[in-house]
Formats: sequence, C-alpha cells, structure tokens
Amino acid sequence: MTKLRLAIVGAGPAGIYAADLLQKAERHFDISIDLFEQLPAPYGLVRYGVAPDHPRIKGIITALREVLDSGVIRFFGNVRYGVDITLDDLKKHYNAVIFATGAIRDADLEIPGIDLAGSYGAADFVSWFDGHPDVPRTWPLEAESVAVIGNGNVALDVSRILAKHADDLLPTEIPANVYEILKASPVTDVHVFGRRGPAQVKFTPLELRELGEVPDVDMVVYDEDFDLDEASKAAIETNKQVFVINKVLNQWREREVGSASRRLHLHFYAKPLEVVDDGTGRVGAIRYERTEPDGAGGVRGTGEIREIPIQAIYRAVGYFGSPLDGIPFDDRHGVIPNHEGQVLDEHNEIIPGVYATGWIKRGPVGLIGHTKSDAMETLEHLKRDQANWWTPASPEEESIEELLRSRGVVWTDIEGWHRLDQHELALGEAEGRTRIKVVPRDEMVEISKA
Repeated sequence: MTKLRLAIVGAGPAGIYAADLLQKAERHFDISIDLFEQLPAPYGLVRYGVAPDHPRIKGIITALREVLDSGVIRFFGNVRYGVDITLDDLKKHYNAVIFATGAIRDADLEIPGIDLAGSYGAADFVSWFDGHPDVPRTWPLEAESVAVIGNGNVALDVSRILAKHADDLLPTEIPANVYEILKASPVTDVHVFGRRGPAQVKFTPLELRELGEVPDVDMVVYDEDFDLDEASKAAIETNKQVFVINKVLNQWREREVGSASRRLHLHFYAKPLEVVDDGTGRVGAIRYERTEPDGAGGVRGTGEIREIPIQAIYRAVGYFGSPLDGIPFDDRHGVIPNHEGQVLDEHNEIIPGVYATGWIKRGPVGLIGHTKSDAMETLEHLKRDQANWWTPASPEEESIEELLRSRGVVWTDIEGWHRLDQHELALGEAEGRTRIKVVPRDEMVEISKA
C-alpha cells in the first residue's frame, strides 16, 4: 500500500475537514497527516472570527474536536509557516502539502479619509474581542456615534458587539480585558451602511433576528428604504431567505423607538463617499450618496449627498487572504492561484505537490458547509496526482519533531490543547460562565505544555 505523508498548513475548519475526509474515505493509501497551525490553539476563525454570543455557530467546534481526537491526525500548534518551517522543509518530510490558511485580513475600502484616526478594519476588531493572541489587548472605544460599512454577517457581528451592553456578554466566553473595555464604551448610536437595498443584503436571517433581540437597543430602520423595485419584490417572492429578512425588517418598522439607551440604525441605499476629517486628523463624519435601484438588480447614484456625524468607522466589506512564503499569490483577489485546488505558477502550470483549500483557495465566500465540498475537490486531485508527489528524503514521522526541536520551536499538540481547553472552562466555571479565554500567546503555550 502506498504511503502518503501529508502536511496541512492551517487548523481551521478547512484544514481539519480536509484531513478528516481524506483519512476516512481513502483506502488505497497508508495515510499520515500532520496539521500545522501558527496559533497555539486549533479551529481558526471558528475560535477567533465568530462573535462570542454565537453559541449555535460555535457548536461546529464539537465536530472539529472529534476529528482531532480521532488519534489519526497529529497537531503542531504554535508553528509558523515561513518562519519555523519552510516549503523546502515540507518537501523533505512529506509527499504533498495542502494550504488551508484562510483569509483573515480586512479587504480595502478605497474612499478618501478611510485612513484617518478612528478608522478600523472589522477583522481586526473581531480578532480583538475574540481574544486573538497576536493583537493588542486594548481597543480605543471612545466614540458615541459609530459607522459600520457593509451588509454581511461580519458587519452585523461588529455592530451588535458595539451596541450591546457588556453585561449581556458575560454568559459568553468573552475575555476579561474585552469585557472591561466594552463596559466603559460611551457609544449611543451605531449606523450600518449598505450600498444596495434591503432585499440584496448578504447577512442571514439568523444573524438579523439576533440583532433585534439585543436588550436596551432600539432597531432603527427608515421607511424610505422600503419603496421596493420589481427586482426586489421578485427576490422576496422567490427566495425564502430574502422573504424572512424582509419580514423581520418590516416588523422592526412597526416598533416604537426612543426608550432604549442605545440605537442601531440600518441605512440602505447608502454608498459611502468619504470619511470626513474633524479638523484634527480624526474621523468626524461619514459622507455618502443616496442610491436607488437601477431596474436590473443593482443600484445607481441619485446625486443626493448626505452626511452623518461619527467619531469612529469600521469597514466590514470582506476578508482578504495573505501571501505565503514561496507560494504564488493573486494580489487582486487575495487567494492562491489554483485549478480546483491544484496550485498554479505564474505560467498557469500546476505546481506538483502543492494544493489549497478553503478561503485561501476560493476567497472568503460561502459558509462552513461549503468547506467540505471544497476540500473534496482538492483531495480528488491530490489522490490522482500520485505520480507528481514529492519524494521526501526524511519521511519518518519523528523527523519533523526533530527538526522543530533543533530550531528551538516550542509547539503544542492535541494533549496540550486539551489542557488549555480544560483550563479555560475551569476559569469560566469559577465565575459562572461558559469559558474565559486565555489571551497571551506565551501563557497559552505554557498551560498547554504544563
């Protein structure tokens, strides 16, 4: 039976699902899989990219944990590709590598003033309130009025966390430092801007409903945004998700507002034009153009310019992948160039032994369920490409450990993650909470190594 030594870089859902699908379905190869992750803990964006008040979504961790606990896959946490291990190292120890590094940076929003003080990327904010070990422990929540640009689930997550009272987050796994800073936030108004109409939003009904259930926060929608064109009406009639979203928004239109201490405004048909300087180099207002349906499912500008005073702005217009050492990268789309997961060089030729899956393969679109079918496509090519696999000089499983040890790399493993997991759960239990995350990287490693 042919031996397949496979390295997977990235231990989020994409990497873990790829490992699981391969080892469960393949009977023609003797498979050995090593999973490398730059953070000391696994699960990627499920741990560090989902708002802490989303327990239903975070339930996916249970399935991911079962894969890691199967005893078939080895986990090497706190190992940075391009620093602790290189592509040449992988070629020496494995037959192939799959990159599943995701997309964790904020996509750009190119409007004047977006770089003013008080302007932030949503992904950075999410990493902060999720206790990512590589971002600062503090966050400048000083604004009373805040703008969020975007009409996807991340925009709603950011808006909800900004508007929600910190005490209402205590039952979650929110880190202690995040709670203290959110509790001191002076915010009264959060304005969410979307270029298109309410029938074209990208968020899901579940996310929208949760937004309307936040205590002591008025949901403010504007009647002028619901003069729908025929394309929008057709979408509501033919798409169940759009139908539910429209129903929820119209229920909010009937609510009385004014009694809550905070307000969350949804502005549709609003195209951001400029972030206005307050005169001191800081965010002072957002200037936008009112749009209207163009009759073909899109929008066009009306020429009507409006302005709302704000002191901070968050762009939530999408995630973007990051380049990897020695691997081609598409700077325009933020992905690794590939054909169905087979990585391509600058001449569009397939690079033997190198594959991609997940958001670094296809961009930050689709839900977690898409990740499985995405991985299956990549794995089919991997299996058929046996003739082009690398021939490793040192394929022994212990050889990669010897390499890391020789370089002074302190890595975490599955048992170490269990120790950290139990430690966080115990911290939470002591305060009547689900979990309290350990945030500093060195502390995470120390607990894992015990």
